[in-house]
Amino acid sequence: MDGFDAQDVIADEAALRALFPPVSPLAKVKSLPALDRHARDFIGRSPFVCLGTQGGDGTADVSPRGDAPGFVEVLGDRLLAIPDRPGNNRLDSLSNILANPRVGLLFMVPGFDETLRVNGQARLVRAPELLERMAVNGRAPRLAVVVAVEEVFLHCAKAFRRSKLWDPAARQDRSEMPSLSKMILEQTTGAPEDAGEMEKIDAGLEEAYRKSMY
Repeated sequence: MDGFDAQDVIADEAALRALFPPVSPLAKVKSLPALDRHARDFIGRSPFVCLGTQGGDGTADVSPRGDAPGFVEVLGDRLLAIPDRPGNNRLDSLSNILANPRVGLLFMVPGFDETLRVNGQARLVRAPELLERMAVNGRAPRLAVVVAVEEVFLHCAKAFRRSKLWDPAARQDRSEMPSLSKMILEQTTGAPEDAGEMEKIDAGLEEAYRKSMY
């Protein structure tokens, strides 16, 4: 179906493991069952986390979540909470959690090439005292994603160094691609031909950002 010959497809773990050297002793033991002081510090510095979920039908999804550093609240050694800020209301991640509570988190800190990975099980929580602590500009989130931590480990810098993600010299010119509004319109109902009309739509999106961040 995808054009690959059967002999070129890795179909079992034995075949996969045969392609790689054995895992290093340190990599074997670095996985922790709870948040230690280093993991807590990393989360406290992080303004951005990717939330990986999977629906009941097996469909996978990864959602970016961002706010001021430390926006993810550590509630205990094995518990953390992510405020659910306003988005597009598709609710993909939240619906997936209802169907399958297992989640994966990837925390990033600007300037750090290392990342922190956290795996566990999530619930959607509306506890008023928690949501009030997460309020910004007087606006509390409707709910929080509370994760019971099962596995924690730091991830090495290779991916970030290969990608040069934080290197100013590697920054790309955003103007080389159309605006978000134009791309989505072209993918769906069609973008207006008139440049002035498109500018108004883009300005409307920026105004919506300003009004609905929280």
